[in-house]
Amino acid sequence: MANSPSMVEAIRTALGDAMEADEKVLVFGEDVGQLGGVFRVTDGLQSRFGPRRCFNTPLAESGIVGISVGLALRGYRPVPELQFDGFSYPALDQTISHLAKYRNRTAGRVSMPVVVRIPSFGGIGSPEHHSESPETYFAHTAGLRVVCPSTPEDAYSMLREAIAGDDPTIYLEPMRRYWARQEVRFPVTSQPLDTAVVRREGSDVTVVAYGNMVEIALEAARSAEGASGPSLEVIDLRSLAPIDFTTIVDSVKKTGRCVVVHEAPRFLGLGSEIAAVVQERAFYYLEAPVLRATGFDTPYPPARLEGVWLPGVDRLLDAVADVMER
Repeated sequence: MANSPSMVEAIRTALGDAMEADEKVLVFGEDVGQLGGVFRVTDGLQSRFGPRRCFNTPLAESGIVGISVGLALRGYRPVPELQFDGFSYPALDQTISHLAKYRNRTAGRVSMPVVVRIPSFGGIGSPEHHSESPETYFAHTAGLRVVCPSTPEDAYSMLREAIAGDDPTIYLEPMRRYWARQEVRFPVTSQPLDTAVVRREGSDVTVVAYGNMVEIALEAARSAEGASGPSLEVIDLRSLAPIDFTTIVDSVKKTGRCVVVHEAPRFLGLGSEIAAVVQERAFYYLEAPVLRATGFDTPYPPARLEGVWLPGVDRLLDAVADVMER
């Protein structure tokens, strides 16, 4: 493995290492076998472990999640891939009605060690249904873990931890970060799965982000610093369910201001929940209301317009300026 692997290479390495460590780990999905998946994340796994452990499925997302539930009941650790986030909606019935509820329904006697990998979010010029933000559907479903790495290091360690755990986990992969590289040598262990990380310390505004938006937040922080603007503290959520509110609130108590940035539409996005909890737990520390920099409340646009639709550095810095003026 290269010293500066991409996120794709990190995920592939994590899958290979997990399959090597436990013969019950299975990888399957649409075209993940010989082709290696649309993004070549699973490239070489079938030739390495054979078609019984890495195999193609029919084009039926509900079936992919459904057989994952059945395999988990038989003692396997399935790691299915749903080819794009917009394709995950046909599988919501299986995900919500069965995958998320088995442990609770059986009072913990039956675990569901299933990790559903979903290439997600926008910024790659995809056609319709290929760039969505489905995280709130999953985060609102009690019984599911929802995680989203933003670096190759986290992509590896979070996937390994999710596969080793007994909870059903939705593992959202930010496609725009697939080719981002980082100096790291695997195997590596980062922070625990449900822990947020302060990516950059600051003193004036807490910026909460995840996935693709972490790099946008860091770029905004560098831009503000270069213009002698406010000092931004950037928090990478990593886990979207549960959310590490302790790290967020501790930061807000220090800065007194908070902006949440995410690609999903503003209405009922994760930013709404974060704003509510921050104002519940840190109200007397706030110098201004919690603001959000988000996508618009419209269906995801055609590729030629996604640069306008997606929140970028300018939209985030506008929110930062607003929160500083309040």
